[in-house]
Amino acid sequence: MKISYNWLKEIYPTDLSPEAIDVLLTAGGLEVENIEVFETVKGGMKGLVVGEVKTCIKHPDADKLKLTTVDVGTGELLQIVCGGPNVAAGQKVVVALPGTKIFPLEGEPFVIKQAKIRGQSSNGMICAEDEIGLGHSHAGVIVLPEETKVGTLASEYYHIKSDSIFEIGLTPNRADAASHLGVARDLAAIVRAKLLIETGKDEKKELVIPPVKELKQGTQKEINVRVENTKACFRYSGISIANVQVAESPSWLKNRLASIGVHPINNVVDITNFVLHEYGQPLHAFDIDTI
Repeated sequence: MKISYNWLKEIYPTDLSPEAIDVLLTAGGLEVENIEVFETVKGGMKGLVVGEVKTCIKHPDADKLKLTTVDVGTGELLQIVCGGPNVAAGQKVVVALPGTKIFPLEGEPFVIKQAKIRGQSSNGMICAEDEIGLGHSHAGVIVLPEETKVGTLASEYYHIKSDSIFEIGLTPNRADAASHLGVARDLAAIVRAKLLIETGKDEKKELVIPPVKELKQGTQKEINVRVENTKACFRYSGISIANVQVAESPSWLKNRLASIGVHPINNVVDITNFVLHEYGQPLHAFDIDTI
């Protein structure tokens, strides 16, 4: 079972490090088998900055290459040889500085070096989406909005998140801990007990759980739910929700699921998976017209 450190801290606010939580959970019976680093884009976009192409001319010795000068906010223009067919002067672009390790979607990661390409010095790389693991497009370099500030870290512009993921070896008798809320409950109890033993103080910290508001009754279709085998399933409940538009999920939701190895699909599927991993309550969404 995978548990996100950032997600866990939203339910149980704490300054404890991932390593400290590892020790506490394992001592409390939720054995942490491994801790992995997760980044929404592999490598965390370290060494990537926003630049502005100041000049762009044809490479004197290569038909498909351009010779550019790029301002990355350091006060000195970088000369970069670029093969992107759409690169042009005036564009705001993503630049990998020399020494940056980039992680393409396909192939092995590599380090950008100062080099000579067809006789011209190149001090960095103007990046396409697939070259930095951001997307699948290789049609040309990434072109950012005109108002994007030169020198902005790409990790800040794209809101790249880093996280620590606990791999917990959950035993069959601990279904109550098969969620972020369940693990947060255990962690809160362990920390409280440890403090009580060490200091004699009993300080209970409340978990941060979103309030549940009463649902307003609408006019959508009703569905009759019948449990045919009450031994296998003693309770099954359903609710119909109208005016739902299936669309891409917001980035925070996609990042949450991706951090624990769940592939985002769309807003309807993703929110049911989110509830499962936050509360431990399995959900499934059906198209009411097909029932």
